[in-house]
Amino acid sequence: MIQAVVLALIGRNRANEKQAPEAEGDEDLMLQYASGDLAAFEELLRRHERPVYNFIARYLGDRAAAEDLVQEVFLRVIRTRKRYKKKAKFRTWLFTITRNVCIDRMRSLGRRSEVSLNRCVSSDGDESGATFLDQLTDEEPSGGSGSMIRAEFRNRLQRALEELPAEQREVFIMKEFSGMKFREIADAVGSNENTVKSRMRYALETLRGHLEEYRQYSFDQEEEKEHTA
Repeated sequence: MIQAVVLALIGRNRANEKQAPEAEGDEDLMLQYASGDLAAFEELLRRHERPVYNFIARYLGDRAAAEDLVQEVFLRVIRTRKRYKKKAKFRTWLFTITRNVCIDRMRSLGRRSEVSLNRCVSSDGDESGATFLDQLTDEEPSGGSGSMIRAEFRNRLQRALEELPAEQREVFIMKEFSGMKFREIADAVGSNENTVKSRMRYALETLRGHLEEYRQYSFDQEEEKEHTA
């Protein structure tokens, strides 16, 4: 997507650079890049460009804007590479940057969340088992055009996400679409884990109300194709 643009900006020369090992951990790759290894940055970009794009597109509901903002995220990674410390997980650090880029864009457009959560509801913190989307779409289609129903579902989901308070929306997207743990999300949003769990709980309750009619459908195979394309 934006890989060629970002690599050109950092002066990446494919002919003269070694390839970063795919088995290397993100944190080690980031330290290598901070020390001048451009191949390490290219590998990080390859791994995380799509998740960052998906987060921004769903957070803002604007895929066109997401194209530009992904570039901004990785430019901030480039500018702040010397400040990265291995004590922070790279993904958490990256999504903190991504979240801040989204907030900056919303502020520039004058968009504010309608609700600010200031209370915490107890949660058992169980992160095992089926995800929200698994629970919502766990059966076979019962009729109609699968592609049309899926498109309708995705549009309804996006509209429902946009209606959530920003605090709930970001937690839901990080958990469901980025696969982050509550502890990682808490670090990324600068909150405590119990508050993050509470926000997720409210988001799930709201979204189930919006999307209950799609419970009978399953879009797992189509989603898998999209994420691997």
